[in-house]
Amino acid sequence: MSADEQEGASVTDEATAALETRLAKHPPGRYPAQHATAAFHLGTTHLQRGRVAEALQVLRAAVEIFGQLGMRLEEAKALTMQGVAFREAGRIELARQEFERAASAFHELEQPVEEAAASYDLGLVLWEQGDAAEAQDAMRRAGELFLRAGYLAQAGSAAREQGTALLTSGEAGSALPLLREAASLAERAGDLPGLGAAANALGLAHLASDDSAAAVVALSRAVGAFPRSMRPAEHAMAKSNLAVAHEQAGNQARARLTARQALALPGADPQVHAQAQQLLDRLSGATQGDLHIVLDAEPRERWPAIVREEAVRWCEASAAERSQAVCGFVDGLLNRPAASYDLAESLLAVLLELPPEPYGELVTAIVQATGGRAEEDSERVRTVVGSAMARFAIPQWQRLASSLNSAANAAGQPEGWR
Repeated sequence: MSADEQEGASVTDEATAALETRLAKHPPGRYPAQHATAAFHLGTTHLQRGRVAEALQVLRAAVEIFGQLGMRLEEAKALTMQGVAFREAGRIELARQEFERAASAFHELEQPVEEAAASYDLGLVLWEQGDAAEAQDAMRRAGELFLRAGYLAQAGSAAREQGTALLTSGEAGSALPLLREAASLAERAGDLPGLGAAANALGLAHLASDDSAAAVVALSRAVGAFPRSMRPAEHAMAKSNLAVAHEQAGNQARARLTARQALALPGADPQVHAQAQQLLDRLSGATQGDLHIVLDAEPRERWPAIVREEAVRWCEASAAERSQAVCGFVDGLLNRPAASYDLAESLLAVLLELPPEPYGELVTAIVQATGGRAEEDSERVRTVVGSAMARFAIPQWQRLASSLNSAANAAGQPEGWR
């Protein structure tokens, strides 16, 4: 356990102890409202810690006492939390009953946001029970109430759940408008994870509808909404699906490139990696040349972004894989004289963005990829890269030249980088 996790656990322990003390100090016979309130909060804390049995015990008391006191709003909130606990315990029918009671109570009490939340939870358990029609009704009700109250992210989540359920049941056409709405609402709410999830599902719905072009657009949007550094597992999932969309569109080089990027991400679901590997097994062919094939089809202003995605993968690969990949890039640079300076500039721009360690590793790989060639080719690479360096500000130019010359000196190569 990390220091942050230990600190968080300590805070939670203190909160639990304080609530248990409050519960003991307010026996239900003398202080029923205070006892029920403490029980509700203690049950919520237990749930957050995964202590489902303990949560059910105190939440049951909270529901009963609030009901006896006629505190209907508090009772409905406790019912909702008890439904969550039953669902966590796998007691789905009891969870359904509690969510139904809570949603009805919130409706009578004119609490639309609370009713929406209970209806959302009800929709989830109804789907788990296989009651698709009732689940759609509950989730639709939740979405309408959230939207009316201005809760755009939650409304988007409800639309996404509806659309995903339809997609899973084979109704891709019916899922499309709901998933488009989910993506739009998430974007308007600034909910990037929600946007990523909705766009990913939308892309899969387009794939199921044999619309590969629309799938590529949606799944590219999903990739962008799941930053690689912050949500690597979700990024890998969207990348793997995007690779399938490129394959369906007939763009094999882009499909292979994207699948390799998905495979390079640790921590992804094994099924994500399996899907990406299966695609690579199907599309045997060019490997190191894929990046240049993709760049050839893109406007030059897009090159740095495309190279960046590959360069990050190279830096996380083994030294041998990185050397092979950079050699492939240099091969493509030499084979494209009209584009060589722009290709070099794109690589250098990405290089300058890297932290010190991967920066040094990539500099070494560039020097290694340049050596071992015919002297004419090596000199050509140094000349092209030198001219590309001159396009940067002087401090950046000097840093690049110094780094490349130092790496060349260490490798016993000429220091002709300038």
